[in-house]
Amino acid sequence: MRRRHFLLNVRLRYPRLMASGILAAAVAAAMVAGTLVPKNTETVLSSQEPAISDAGKEEPDVQNTFVSAEEEMRAVWVPVMSLETGGEGEEAFRKKFDRIVETSLEKGMNTLIVHVRPFGDSLYPSEYFPWSHAVGGTQGVDPGYDPLAYMVEAAHQAGMQIHAWVNPLRIQAGKTPSILSEDNPYRLWQKDSSKKGWTVKTGSGIYYNPAYEGVRSYIAEGVAEIVRSYDVDGVQFDDYFYPTQDASFDQDAYSAYTANAEEGGYAALSLLEWRTANINALVSLVYQKIKAENPEAVFGIAPQGNLSNDKAMGADVSAWCAAKGYLDYICPQMYVNFENKALPFTETIQTWKSLILEDSIDFYVGLAVYKAGSDADDGTWQASSDILARQVMAGREIDCDGFMFYSWDYLDTQQTEEEMENVMKVLG
Repeated sequence: MRRRHFLLNVRLRYPRLMASGILAAAVAAAMVAGTLVPKNTETVLSSQEPAISDAGKEEPDVQNTFVSAEEEMRAVWVPVMSLETGGEGEEAFRKKFDRIVETSLEKGMNTLIVHVRPFGDSLYPSEYFPWSHAVGGTQGVDPGYDPLAYMVEAAHQAGMQIHAWVNPLRIQAGKTPSILSEDNPYRLWQKDSSKKGWTVKTGSGIYYNPAYEGVRSYIAEGVAEIVRSYDVDGVQFDDYFYPTQDASFDQDAYSAYTANAEEGGYAALSLLEWRTANINALVSLVYQKIKAENPEAVFGIAPQGNLSNDKAMGADVSAWCAAKGYLDYICPQMYVNFENKALPFTETIQTWKSLILEDSIDFYVGLAVYKAGSDADDGTWQASSDILARQVMAGREIDCDGFMFYSWDYLDTQQTEEEMENVMKVLG
């Protein structure tokens, strides 16, 4: 089996040699300049059609093989909603997070993926981003304590890993947060003509524009700040990259790029290829910055389980999994059950596993605890109470390195009680 055996003292560690990001950065930079076209080798799984003809067949029983917590990632996502205190203060936050740690341990978890930069803001004092409304009540308001410092301390004292979960591009989604602070980069950059286009306001929200090197550097430096200031075990990007396929999102930047290509006498990348190269450059730069601060801290990405959707967002999963210099782990969000015809669970995780050509990259599977016992997906999650448990066993059959569960709020609810009891049986 490929699964690594994690050597533990008090808490889990995933030590690695510092992998050079120079090759990945050079490739990404060349793609942005138009000298290289990214190779598309991924298997596209349409969200509309089955990946295989017999996708609806009954899933066979899978024999459980015991795997200890020391050799298997068992993480739970802790979204910002779970951390909100509305400015109630440090004692309220500590009490809330202590319960998160306690419940996670009770349910067999060994790692917390905590949301620390959800909306271009932060749950820690930052030189780059304003305080999050989740802890200050209003964005930009100092809560008077350091939430991330306590989360790292509490997680490690409990023998758990902690990864800092970052949304790289989102500043505002809909009306959340309802108020953007005066020191929000979006407001500051609106007053700076040299940063025109660095942020984009759309019908769905406000986002950083990764077309600009200055923006990519700003985001990467913000990640480096986390790793430099806190003893986090890793950093994770979620599945949000380009928020739209609309060409108007970055029309000025792309027009400038194509004009430079014509002037330079080389063929310009298509809009999607160019966007993909921008994201590749961002991912590679973030990887380099993390390793420069702490070679043992890992960098991972949790993209959507549907590869065609990832491609449309500019997420070049195939490239990231094929060489050193982009990431240390990939964790597709496989929020489907065995009945899903478009993305049949077992076949789809096999497809994802086949993308990993670089042996140092770990493969985790993201599972939808929040759907367990609910009427989601035409009620198919109510057909049995061991769907998640069988998904864990299916992941072990293909030798994945562990699992991540979404989300903490659903680990201990009446809706998910039976499913979680069965999950805990196979986790051991």
